[in-house]
Order: sequence, then C-alpha cells, then structure tokens
Amino acid sequence: MTVIDTFRQAPERKLPAALVAAFLLQTAGALFWAGSAAERIAGLERIVASDQAAIEKVAVLEEQVKSIRESLDRIETKLDRPE
Repeated sequence: MTVIDTFRQAPERKLPAALVAAFLLQTAGALFWAGSAAERIAGLERIVASDQAAIEKVAVLEEQVKSIRESLDRIETKLDRPE
C-alpha cells in the first residue's frame, strides 16, 4: 500500500455547519470592528488637523504681538526723551 492509496482510503472530513457559521460571524464582526475603528481614527485625525491650523494661527499672532510690543517700546522711549 502506497501513501497515495492511504489518502484515498481516508474518510472525508467535513466541517460542521455551525463551525463554518461561527467562523463567518467572527470574521464579519472583526471586519465591522476594524471599520468602526478606522472611522474613529479618521475623525480624530480631522480634529487634530483643525487644531494644528489653530496652533499655527496662534504662533503667527504671537509674532505680531511681539512686533507691536517692540514698536510700542520704541515709541514710548521716544516720548520719554526730554527735548
């Protein structure tokens, strides 16, 4: 008897329908979970992007305020000089 004959004589093994259904349900659940997680991540990325724009605007405003303060200091210095 050869190996091929042994495989031919082996009984066919079938998976129970309940096991197949369980695998399918688990796979569907995992895909659903991954999709909802991806949507939450995308939402958080949008929030971070809008916050980043606000941070950049604040940085620009800080530079403008610094420049205005320097100008004001120069003006005050000129006004304080006795003539």
